[in-house]
Amino acid sequence: MLVAAAVCPCPPLLVPEVAAGAAPELDAARDACADALGVLAAARPDRLVVVGPAEQDKQYPEGSRGSFRGFGVDLGVRLGGGAAEAVAPEAGLPASLAVAAWLLGRTGWADAPVEGLGVAEPLAAERCIQVGRDIAGSAGRVVLLVMGDGSACRTLKAPGYLDDRAAGFDAGIARALAHADIAALKALDTGLARELQASGRAPWQILAGAAENADLDGSLLYDDAPYGVGYLVAAWS
Repeated sequence: MLVAAAVCPCPPLLVPEVAAGAAPELDAARDACADALGVLAAARPDRLVVVGPAEQDKQYPEGSRGSFRGFGVDLGVRLGGGAAEAVAPEAGLPASLAVAAWLLGRTGWADAPVEGLGVAEPLAAERCIQVGRDIAGSAGRVVLLVMGDGSACRTLKAPGYLDDRAAGFDAGIARALAHADIAALKALDTGLARELQASGRAPWQILAGAAENADLDGSLLYDDAPYGVGYLVAAWS
């Protein structure tokens, strides 16, 4: 049964070594992510599943390695394996799960076994919801760390350029996360999410499936678009 969830953005810029001189610009987002992970730890979980966007659907066991070498930094991480390593191991984790591993290492996660699930963008909503149900039923006390960004079209300099629909789309996601509105997440327009380059769509719908009958309350901890990309942090408990 799902007993808590944390929702975090997944830009590699969350990692200070990657952001370099721009690192302070995301300090508030990092702090919010740490607070959300604290909610997971407080739930006394039996299992943590980290879900994030990836090029292909794939499971990653605890200890799987990732690297930020592709972003110009020789820094490696292990999923559930403690602090980041100065020398990067061979990369295996997709970027979203590498960021999650860094967040977990930063907070010293040691509260439950960890495994990762990379989710490709085309995964249909119905399948996402069923995956979430299966995850929730996999242990007595399950927690989710859900990685994903909102639209990438909030400003002229955004990766997807400016799209007038982006702000409204992100505002709807923010409301759904703030109120643990499962129905709203299930009903996300997958085509619009794709057009706005919202990488969090599939992971959020997995959360919606996992949270069925869990009766969780939501709290929105961060909502901003510092680089024209919607970054949201929330905690459900």
